Amino acid sequence: MLEIKNLSYVTPEGKIILDDINLTVDKKFVAITGPNGSGKSTLAKIIAGIITPTKGSITLDGVDLTNMSVTERARSGVSFAFQQPVRFKGITVMDIISIAAGRELSLDEACEYLSEVGLCARDYINREINESLSGGELKRIEIATAFARSTKLTIFDEPEAGIDLWSFQSLIKVFERMYEKTNGSIMIISHQERILSFSEQIILLKGGTIAAVGGKSDILPHLMNGDLKFECARRA
Repeated sequence: MLEIKNLSYVTPEGKIILDDINLTVDKKFVAITGPNGSGKSTLAKIIAGIITPTKGSITLDGVDLTNMSVTERARSGVSFAFQQPVRFKGITVMDIISIAAGRELSLDEACEYLSEVGLCARDYINREINESLSGGELKRIEIATAFARSTKLTIFDEPEAGIDLWSFQSLIKVFERMYEKTNGSIMIISHQERILSFSEQIILLKGGTIAAVGGKSDILPHLMNGDLKFECARRA
């Protein structure tokens, strides 16, 4: 369970990005949504340890993460996937999946992870994580590494950004399989109705504060009707 208490973030210039966030995440599949500039990505990066909050605390399964570095949080069970996956020249797909797993994988094991995300291992296992891969391919390889890590909390920051329609449809199926197989929680920052529809819990941010929290049956109809002053993207 993730617990966030009295969390705030103010930029060095004095701009308030997050203001006294209190949140408990105890579901397996959670979506954070809200208008642009509401603080979604900042919150995700604070949980991952990429940004240091101005005040507040974060605990995961009773372990205080607040003063931990990114590396320490990763060891404690937090994974983070950027909107635009990082490219690594000289590092192969096999390398990165083995790094994620924390051990040297056999070819069969690595191929199994790639198969989970709908990629033919023979075509990808020895390819470098570089510009030769499309955005959709990188997204799926990144999710394969999340499968390999199998952490307590995996955070995806707008995983649908920059991919085509076909890749988006595949992305949803991958998350469905990940939901079935992972032992941890999946947190996704997204505007997409289809991702929100799959979520057990939806957190709506607005102006750096939590505007609403609840199950999809409680929150999604109001989002679609505009009752909560934010309309999510329609189904792809």
